[in-house]
Amino acid sequence: MLILAGDIGGTNTRLGLFDEGQGCIAKKTYPSRNYPDLGQIVAAFCAENPSPVTRACFAIAGPVLHGRSNPPNLPWHVQATELARQIELDSVSLINDLEANAYGISALTAKDLAVVVPGERAAAGNAAVISPGTGLGEAGLFWDGKGLRPYACEGGHADFAPRNELEVELLRYLLARFDHVSYERVLSGPGLYRIYQFLRDTGRGRQDADIAAALDHEDPAAVISKAALAKNCPICIQALDMFVTICGAEAGNLALKAMATQGIYLGGGIAPKIMEKLQGPLFIGAFSDKGRMKPLLEKVPIWVIMNPETALLGAARYAALAESSS
Repeated sequence: MLILAGDIGGTNTRLGLFDEGQGCIAKKTYPSRNYPDLGQIVAAFCAENPSPVTRACFAIAGPVLHGRSNPPNLPWHVQATELARQIELDSVSLINDLEANAYGISALTAKDLAVVVPGERAAAGNAAVISPGTGLGEAGLFWDGKGLRPYACEGGHADFAPRNELEVELLRYLLARFDHVSYERVLSGPGLYRIYQFLRDTGRGRQDADIAAALDHEDPAAVISKAALAKNCPICIQALDMFVTICGAEAGNLALKAMATQGIYLGGGIAPKIMEKLQGPLFIGAFSDKGRMKPLLEKVPIWVIMNPETALLGAARYAALAESSS
């Protein structure tokens, strides 16, 4: 059985060909915005890897309804029926990328996970995934009595809830730019840059000339986080600290909503790059700072997913499970 799997993000699209006995036998990453639609990326990959596939699953960063998705961070309209026709299959699976991340967790080993808080993992309970990257994805895994079963959600688009006066001012600043301020507007690569702009524009920090020049020519989130971790830019340190604190707070919110006593997983492209911050008091303190629920959250294990191909592995696993149940 050959499976074509895809992880479609706002920045990159990863495609892989999986053999049931050999694992991944071919893979390639494409810049998503260099293509007008997913179909052209799939066509390019299939031309390079012409082996006929048995099943296919594509995980996409956005809500999926009735086999269709309009990803919020890409100008695409994706339809499972069109992809199936292109690949010459009766059907393909189209799922949310964080749901795929949740499926991929079962394929990870200890080296793929970095511990933030060891906690006390419940023998039976739910888990959840939160992934700041180009956007903010969230998903859950519920305990069905035998194991964890992933499900998709769009919690990253829920209302941003400030917890102190500084965050209230950040909300006001963002409301002047957006009709709706979600957690994704703050907890994402563009969100880190917005926090930086807020601190700069409200006089809370001075912009260094070298940083300003770098922001004009490089990925702003990478510039800010790199300068903050190097501790050579006070306003970048402030921005990343604020980002990490809000990330901890929302991860704690998700743990409460999902009753994630089996753990919280941090995915996405940002978390592995700022491990030292996530393992520090700002993130961990904000995570458990929930009043009467603090004792509960202090026991929740937290990991960072270090394997960037987790969603791709999850999409392949989803397709394999669909095959075995059909």
